[in-house]
Amino acid sequence: MENLKIKKLNDQDTIPYDLLLLADPSMETIQDYIHRGSIYIASIGHVMVGIYVLIRTRPLTLELVNIAVREEYQGKGIGRSLVQSAMDMARKEKAKVLEVGTGNSSIGQLALYQKCGFRIIGIDRDFFKKHYKEKIIENGIECMDMIRLAVDL
Repeated sequence: MENLKIKKLNDQDTIPYDLLLLADPSMETIQDYIHRGSIYIASIGHVMVGIYVLIRTRPLTLELVNIAVREEYQGKGIGRSLVQSAMDMARKEKAKVLEVGTGNSSIGQLALYQKCGFRIIGIDRDFFKKHYKEKIIENGIECMDMIRLAVDL
């Protein structure tokens, strides 16, 4: 998308929790990973429209642990731009693999990741039932399992 700028947050920047909470309803979980990773913000003009967080999980492997686009900006290619940016950043970090996990009910996200070259590598059964207090319903489906995907860089 034209006019979309993606930049890494620095330590002095305010963390936009409202964006992070769009993709992950658990503040406790967000607090766990944001300090272990790098946060990238997508802006159009002065409006923050998207976010993603990358963390190193193993040697040569990074994980995209949060990716979100403000609802009013969805469907405009910003999600794809964020995924492509995450892949580029992972390559710059010398990673050979980028992983992502999403809910079994996240139909749009599953399609996006596969369109960007990710392949399903596993299922973490009952992940959301074990790690989230509140039941998550998305697209009329209870989110129970985490679908794990990866792309070779």
